[in-house]
Amino acid sequence: MLVGITAALVALLVVGGAGAAWATGMLDPLLSGSMFASEPDGCDEPTELVIVADPTIAPVVTTVAETFDEASDGCSLTTVRAQESADTAAVVATGTGDPADAWIPSAGAWVDRMTATATSLGRPAPAVSVGLEVASTPVVFATPAEQAASLGETAPGWGTLLTGGTRMLLPDPEGSASSLAALASLAGIADPDDPTQLAGAMIELGKTIPASTDAAFGATVAAAEPTMAIVTEQAVADYNADEPMEQLVAVYPAEGTPAMTYPFVRLPAATDGSDDAESDAADTAEDAAAGADQADPDTWTPPTRAELLTDLERAISDAADVLAAHGFRSADGSGELDAPGVVAEPVTTFAAPAGADQVALLRQWGVLTLRGRMLAVIDVSGSMLDPAGNGLRRIDIFQQAALGAMQKFSGEVQMGVWAFSTARNGDLDYEELAPIGPLADAAHLQQIAGIIASLPERLGGATGLYDTTLAAVQRVTETYDPERVNSVLLITDGRNEDANGIDLDTLLAELEELQDPLQPVPVIMIGFGPDTDFEAMTRIANATGGAAYSATEPEDLGDVLVIALSQRTCRPDCG
Repeated sequence: MLVGITAALVALLVVGGAGAAWATGMLDPLLSGSMFASEPDGCDEPTELVIVADPTIAPVVTTVAETFDEASDGCSLTTVRAQESADTAAVVATGTGDPADAWIPSAGAWVDRMTATATSLGRPAPAVSVGLEVASTPVVFATPAEQAASLGETAPGWGTLLTGGTRMLLPDPEGSASSLAALASLAGIADPDDPTQLAGAMIELGKTIPASTDAAFGATVAAAEPTMAIVTEQAVADYNADEPMEQLVAVYPAEGTPAMTYPFVRLPAATDGSDDAESDAADTAEDAAAGADQADPDTWTPPTRAELLTDLERAISDAADVLAAHGFRSADGSGELDAPGVVAEPVTTFAAPAGADQVALLRQWGVLTLRGRMLAVIDVSGSMLDPAGNGLRRIDIFQQAALGAMQKFSGEVQMGVWAFSTARNGDLDYEELAPIGPLADAAHLQQIAGIIASLPERLGGATGLYDTTLAAVQRVTETYDPERVNSVLLITDGRNEDANGIDLDTLLAELEELQDPLQPVPVIMIGFGPDTDFEAMTRIANATGGAAYSATEPEDLGDVLVIALSQRTCRPDCG
């Protein structure tokens, strides 16, 4: 009769001092008295198991697997391969990489992302089987201890990210499941009737995107202003375990926080039955089960690969002491931690949103944080002096919106500025005020801010819309950067008034000729005030794969700018 390996491991764990044995590997005295030591035959050859684990949990899996193999009486030999969840999701989706039996990613959302990747490549979804969740850790805000002490009794929450009260660093959600869960938490509390709220928060977070958790910790500690990194409790415990000069403290969001759970996922090699020997073993096991009432109860049968994986899965899930030693809670969130910077008792958590919802949110994040290269073309015609309400002129409203938008742009964005009206530069309707350059360059950013501040002094003339649009597209096309999203952002309060310039049909024909699917230059047109020719703007935008937006009231311009930035991949058919 098959004796489950999990049972042997449980027997080990209840022996006095078992927790220390798990952590140090001093297991010989325990193994000598285990039930496996009394098996008459054991296995002639061990079954080799390969487990791919996210680097954060790989040490836990390695420790458990070593004890598991010793308790198996020679029936298993387990290799644990540490690999980033994003990389594993990609290789499983594409059917490449070294074969493995199981995968333990840092969240179930990685399985959905793997499926989405396979679908995008025209491949069938890999035949994986998701089993038990073996560990968990909540998402927290990490900050230096000195700063945490200054927070007082008011803990920041997810709403803090919507209001911008504290500088937050979000490791790149492309590679961090906890970052993606944080975005999902934001989406859950954002006003569904105000799409700019979530988009604005994402744009703000996208200004600085640490490539990894370690990079976020480094930037948090080095920041000149109060800063928090959005990471996991386990990451904070692991960071402090190295005894850095300045330790971090986990701040738990006031509204509760999502729990990142690590599932045990059987990969195709362990689920498709392609191994003939394994299939034969499975058939033998099924036959034995069918005739159990006639079988000799004292006959010992070597465990199959599937049975070994099931026992290993349970062993990892049940290894509470090992999990806690590495900063993890049990899968249900229980368990006490004894680590600096984190609370000992379990905290209030909620399940992370469904993986498919997170994948959709990741697309929105990708749109908002694209590395852009933009030429901003600003209307400075005389009509910008017209009143806009509340005692302000149109140009005043534009300045406020433009300065607010500038604060949201990532340093990865490159921007140049033109101003236009009519006959500004000899016969030309436009003039270059700043070349396209990186906003990460403090001098360039200051130059653009100075240009925005000086706009009231530059007003005059009519609106030379068509000539300026064509020249702007030509300039961006001539200087195209294939590593970036190249575009023209044109903002106007009027309609074309240049009688000496090209007409709309000529402009559309010229734009069509300039279009290159491999080097697109969409024109994003924003009109504000009652005098814009929205029909013409829409035709121009559609001709370039861009979109036209209208701020009926000039004071709506700030919100329209955010919407324009958040819809870069659905144009020109955004809802």
